Amino acid sequence: MSAPAFEVRLVAPDDPAVRPLLADLALEYTSRYGANDELNRYPAEEFTPPDGAFLVLVVGGETVAGGAFRRYDADTAELKRVWTHPGHRRRGLGAVVVRELEREAARRGYLRIHLTTGPRQPEAVALYLAGGYTPRFDPDDRPKRGPLPFVKSL
Repeated sequence: MSAPAFEVRLVAPDDPAVRPLLADLALEYTSRYGANDELNRYPAEEFTPPDGAFLVLVVGGETVAGGAFRRYDADTAELKRVWTHPGHRRRGLGAVVVRELEREAARRGYLRIHLTTGPRQPEAVALYLAGGYTPRFDPDDRPKRGPLPFVKSL
């Protein structure tokens, strides 16, 4: 199934359009990893200009996907919060979010992207590998614990 027509919006982390993304990510992380504070690890202002960004894809007024980046170092943005609504998965929206975040990061002067995902998120690993990211671990002998880091030059 192809991706529906969508609008890409750059938004503030406290924009109401971000609420469904954060609420579902909290459920997703808890169901896969148990109690955690992943969504509270970074202050919201790290995902605002000039160093960061938050974007959502909207279809018919509904947030269906989104993600963010923050400054990792002077030349590198770190992708965070990449999410697709469960009812809209397997339509390529995650790849659209990643590409849009990469474009925005490049517009802001970043040269690289760094990101991590968890070992219980095989669909995220597949998304990043398909998107040209280089794993900083052996994908054939994936760690069972800890973050799985990836990098990509823009």
